[in-house]
Amino acid sequence: MFKRKCKVTFISHGSTVYSEENRITDRQDYPQINDTGYIEINKILEFIKNRGLKTDKIYTSPALCCVQSAEIISQELKMDFDVLPELYNRKCGIWSGLTFEEIEQKYPDLMEKYHKNPLTVYPENGEILESFNNRVKDILENIINENIGGRIIVVTHPSIIQSAIKSTLNIAEGNQYKVYIRTASATQISYFENWSSLVYSNYKSLI
Repeated sequence: MFKRKCKVTFISHGSTVYSEENRITDRQDYPQINDTGYIEINKILEFIKNRGLKTDKIYTSPALCCVQSAEIISQELKMDFDVLPELYNRKCGIWSGLTFEEIEQKYPDLMEKYHKNPLTVYPENGEILESFNNRVKDILENIINENIGGRIIVVTHPSIIQSAIKSTLNIAEGNQYKVYIRTASATQISYFENWSSLVYSNYKSLI
Protein backbone atom coordinates (compact mmCIF):
# COMPACT_ATOMS: atom_id res chain seq x y z
CA MET A 1 0.00 0.00 0.00
CA PHE A 2 1.42 3.39 -0.98
CA LYS A 3 1.62 5.93 1.80
CA ARG A 4 0.34 9.30 0.68
CA LYS A 5 2.30 12.38 1.73
CA CYS A 6 -0.41 14.92 1.05
CA LYS A 7 -3.66 15.36 -0.86
CA VAL A 8 -4.14 18.71 -2.58
CA THR A 9 -7.44 19.98 -3.94
CA PHE A 10 -6.76 22.89 -6.28
CA ILE A 11 -9.60 25.38 -6.76
CA SER A 12 -9.26 27.85 -9.62
CA HIS A 13 -10.45 31.36 -8.79
CA GLY A 14 -13.92 32.54 -9.70
CA SER A 15 -14.74 34.30 -12.95
CA THR A 16 -13.44 37.81 -13.62
CA VAL A 17 -13.94 40.29 -16.44
CA TYR A 18 -10.52 39.19 -17.78
CA SER A 19 -11.30 35.48 -17.74
CA GLU A 20 -14.59 36.13 -19.54
CA GLU A 21 -12.76 38.14 -22.22
CA ASN A 22 -9.82 35.69 -22.43
CA ARG A 23 -7.29 38.30 -21.32
CA ILE A 24 -4.01 37.30 -19.73
CA THR A 25 -2.58 39.15 -16.77
CA ASP A 26 0.08 39.01 -14.09
CA ARG A 27 -1.44 41.84 -12.04
CA GLN A 28 -2.25 40.97 -8.46
CA ASP A 29 -4.55 43.88 -7.61
CA TYR A 30 -6.97 43.51 -10.55
CA PRO A 31 -9.41 42.23 -11.63
CA GLN A 32 -11.62 41.09 -8.78
CA ILE A 33 -14.08 38.23 -9.16
CA ASN A 34 -17.39 39.33 -10.66
CA ASP A 35 -20.96 38.33 -9.83
CA THR A 36 -20.59 35.13 -11.84
CA GLY A 37 -17.40 34.37 -9.94
CA TYR A 38 -19.16 34.60 -6.57
CA ILE A 39 -21.87 32.22 -7.77
CA GLU A 40 -19.27 29.80 -9.16
CA ILE A 41 -17.21 29.67 -5.98
CA ASN A 42 -20.29 29.06 -3.85
CA LYS A 43 -21.27 26.20 -6.17
CA ILE A 44 -17.86 24.53 -5.98
CA LEU A 45 -17.97 25.07 -2.21
CA GLU A 46 -21.20 23.04 -2.12
CA PHE A 47 -19.36 20.29 -4.02
CA ILE A 48 -16.59 20.32 -1.40
CA LYS A 49 -19.11 20.10 1.44
CA ASN A 50 -21.29 17.44 -0.22
CA ARG A 51 -18.28 15.21 -0.88
CA GLY A 52 -17.27 15.56 2.73
CA LEU A 53 -13.77 16.66 1.73
CA LYS A 54 -11.84 17.09 4.94
CA THR A 55 -9.45 20.02 4.90
CA ASP A 56 -6.56 20.70 7.25
CA LYS A 57 -5.35 23.94 5.70
CA ILE A 58 -6.23 26.46 2.99
CA TYR A 59 -3.67 28.33 0.92
CA THR A 60 -4.17 30.93 -1.79
CA SER A 61 -2.23 32.75 -4.46
CA PRO A 62 -1.81 36.47 -3.70
CA ALA A 63 -3.89 37.84 -6.59
CA LEU A 64 -7.09 39.63 -5.57
CA CYS A 65 -9.37 37.20 -7.44
CA CYS A 66 -7.75 34.24 -5.65
CA VAL A 67 -7.88 35.85 -2.21
CA GLN A 68 -11.55 36.78 -2.67
CA SER A 69 -12.32 33.19 -3.71
CA ALA A 70 -10.37 31.81 -0.73
CA GLU A 71 -12.25 34.13 1.63
CA ILE A 72 -15.59 32.66 0.57
CA ILE A 73 -14.33 29.11 1.06
CA SER A 74 -12.59 29.80 4.36
CA GLN A 75 -15.57 31.59 5.85
CA GLU A 76 -17.90 28.70 5.03
CA LEU A 77 -15.43 26.07 6.29
CA LYS A 78 -14.65 28.24 9.33
CA MET A 79 -10.91 28.11 8.69
CA ASP A 80 -8.23 30.72 8.18
CA PHE A 81 -6.14 30.73 5.02
CA ASP A 82 -2.51 31.53 4.28
CA VAL A 83 -1.36 33.59 1.29
CA LEU A 84 1.56 32.15 -0.69
CA PRO A 85 3.31 35.30 -2.00
CA GLU A 86 5.42 33.45 -4.59
CA LEU A 87 2.51 31.46 -6.08
CA TYR A 88 1.65 34.22 -8.52
CA ASN A 89 0.56 33.81 -12.12
CA ARG A 90 3.13 33.48 -14.88
CA LYS A 91 4.63 36.89 -15.59
CA CYS A 92 3.45 38.09 -18.99
CA GLY A 93 5.10 41.52 -18.99
CA ILE A 94 3.98 43.85 -21.75
CA TRP A 95 1.27 41.39 -22.77
CA SER A 96 -0.59 41.80 -19.49
CA GLY A 97 -4.21 42.85 -19.90
CA LEU A 98 -4.39 41.86 -23.57
CA THR A 99 -6.18 39.09 -25.44
CA PHE A 100 -4.10 36.93 -27.78
CA GLU A 101 -5.82 38.62 -30.72
CA GLU A 102 -4.68 42.02 -29.41
CA ILE A 103 -1.16 40.69 -28.84
CA GLU A 104 -1.04 39.42 -32.43
CA GLN A 105 -2.04 42.88 -33.67
CA LYS A 106 0.21 44.90 -31.35
CA TYR A 107 3.34 42.71 -31.36
CA PRO A 108 3.27 40.74 -34.66
CA ASP A 109 7.05 40.25 -34.91
CA LEU A 110 7.38 38.99 -31.35
CA MET A 111 4.38 36.70 -31.76
CA GLU A 112 5.88 35.21 -34.91
CA LYS A 113 9.01 34.33 -32.94
CA TYR A 114 6.89 33.06 -30.05
CA HIS A 115 4.93 30.70 -32.28
CA LYS A 116 8.18 29.28 -33.64
CA ASN A 117 9.72 28.74 -30.21
CA PRO A 118 7.25 29.25 -27.34
CA LEU A 119 9.58 27.67 -24.78
CA THR A 120 12.28 30.34 -24.97
CA VAL A 121 10.61 33.41 -26.48
CA TYR A 122 8.76 35.63 -24.04
CA PRO A 123 7.71 39.29 -23.81
CA GLU A 124 9.64 42.05 -22.07
CA ASN A 125 9.40 41.57 -18.28
CA GLY A 126 7.85 38.15 -18.91
CA GLU A 127 8.75 34.72 -17.57
CA ILE A 128 9.88 31.77 -19.64
CA LEU A 129 7.79 28.63 -19.21
CA GLU A 130 10.58 26.55 -17.67
CA SER A 131 11.18 29.13 -14.94
CA PHE A 132 7.45 29.34 -14.23
CA ASN A 133 7.09 25.57 -13.96
CA ASN A 134 10.14 25.26 -11.71
CA ARG A 135 8.82 28.00 -9.44
CA VAL A 136 5.42 26.33 -9.12
CA LYS A 137 7.00 22.91 -8.51
CA ASP A 138 9.27 24.25 -5.75
CA ILE A 139 6.41 26.03 -3.97
CA LEU A 140 4.15 22.98 -4.10
CA GLU A 141 6.94 20.73 -2.81
CA ASN A 142 7.43 23.09 0.12
CA ILE A 143 3.78 23.17 1.16
CA ILE A 144 3.45 19.40 0.70
CA ASN A 145 6.45 18.79 2.95
CA GLU A 146 4.97 21.18 5.51
CA ASN A 147 1.69 19.23 5.51
CA ILE A 148 2.73 15.59 5.61
CA GLY A 149 -0.37 13.43 5.93
CA GLY A 150 -2.56 16.49 5.43
CA ARG A 151 -5.40 17.40 3.12
CA ILE A 152 -5.16 20.94 1.83
CA ILE A 153 -6.93 23.31 -0.51
CA VAL A 154 -4.96 25.64 -2.78
CA VAL A 155 -6.93 28.45 -4.41
CA THR A 156 -5.01 29.65 -7.44
CA HIS A 157 -4.85 30.41 -11.16
CA PRO A 158 -5.72 27.92 -13.92
CA SER A 159 -2.15 28.19 -15.29
CA ILE A 160 -0.70 27.06 -11.95
CA ILE A 161 -3.06 24.08 -11.86
CA GLN A 162 -1.98 23.23 -15.41
CA SER A 163 1.62 23.35 -14.24
CA ALA A 164 0.88 20.99 -11.33
CA ILE A 165 -0.84 18.55 -13.69
CA LYS A 166 2.07 18.83 -16.11
CA SER A 167 4.47 17.69 -13.38
CA THR A 168 2.18 14.87 -12.26
CA LEU A 169 1.56 13.45 -15.75
CA ASN A 170 4.98 14.32 -17.19
CA ILE A 171 3.36 16.34 -19.97
CA ALA A 172 5.82 17.83 -22.43
CA GLU A 173 6.65 21.42 -21.61
CA GLY A 174 4.61 23.67 -23.83
CA ASN A 175 1.67 21.25 -24.02
CA GLN A 176 0.34 21.93 -20.54
CA TYR A 177 -2.00 24.64 -21.80
CA LYS A 178 -3.91 21.95 -23.68
CA VAL A 179 -5.22 20.90 -20.26
CA TYR A 180 -8.44 22.89 -19.92
CA ILE A 181 -9.04 24.38 -16.47
CA ARG A 182 -12.20 26.44 -16.02
CA THR A 183 -12.81 29.13 -13.42
CA ALA A 184 -14.03 27.84 -10.05
CA SER A 185 -13.28 24.24 -10.96
CA ALA A 186 -11.71 21.60 -8.72
CA THR A 187 -8.65 19.46 -9.45
CA GLN A 188 -7.25 16.95 -6.99
CA ILE A 189 -3.74 15.47 -6.88
CA SER A 190 -2.43 12.93 -4.37
CA TYR A 191 1.27 13.27 -3.64
CA PHE A 192 3.42 10.32 -2.60
CA GLU A 193 7.12 10.02 -1.81
CA ASN A 194 8.52 10.06 -5.35
CA TRP A 195 5.44 10.43 -7.53
CA SER A 196 1.96 11.89 -7.66
CA SER A 197 -1.43 10.85 -9.03
CA LEU A 198 -4.13 12.95 -10.68
CA VAL A 199 -7.41 11.97 -9.03
CA TYR A 200 -9.69 14.27 -11.05
CA SER A 201 -9.40 17.51 -12.99
CA ASN A 202 -11.48 20.51 -14.03
CA TYR A 203 -14.59 19.45 -12.09
CA LYS A 204 -17.23 22.14 -12.38
CA SER A 205 -20.24 21.99 -10.09
CA LEU A 206 -23.56 22.13 -11.92
CA ILE A 207 -25.65 22.42 -8.76
